[in-house]
Amino acid sequence: MSTSNASFKNKCVAQVNCIFCENLLCTRGMKAVLLADTEVELFSTDIPPNRTVDFVASCYSTDSCKCKLRDIACLKCGNVVGYHVVAPCKPCLLSCNNGHFWMFNSDAVSTLNRLDATGLNLLLWGDLPELEDSENEESESPSEEECISIKAQTHALLSVFMDS
Repeated sequence: MSTSNASFKNKCVAQVNCIFCENLLCTRGMKAVLLADTEVELFSTDIPPNRTVDFVASCYSTDSCKCKLRDIACLKCGNVVGYHVVAPCKPCLLSCNNGHFWMFNSDAVSTLNRLDATGLNLLLWGDLPELEDSENEESESPSEEECISIKAQTHALLSVFMDS
């Protein structure tokens, strides 16, 4: 799927971290909903999160659809943080979807919206470069400016929580 798809190009790009150990899982996260149950919010990515997660257990399917799924766990702490859609079912493929097959459970991750190169505006999916088949998550690391901005956002959030 193209990241410039009209339905998704205005969605924010998020950094996704493991909530248990704060390990960075991916830098191309998108807030999404489960196709089989739109009440369930999660985060997804279009690039396999290499060197941050690994498969656990065997493939399974749910009662709501026939997609073949396999859980993924954070490599740093071992906690399950989501799943990979190994083989999507036909109804899910035919529904409106973002083309992402790596899912992160909302209760297992924390996210920060990324900023664009100016550091002033949120980075949107429509502004990301198209992916080459050989690209992976490592080549999409946040810039120094984004890291500084993310640290500033985190500091501001911590200040708000500490003052509460």
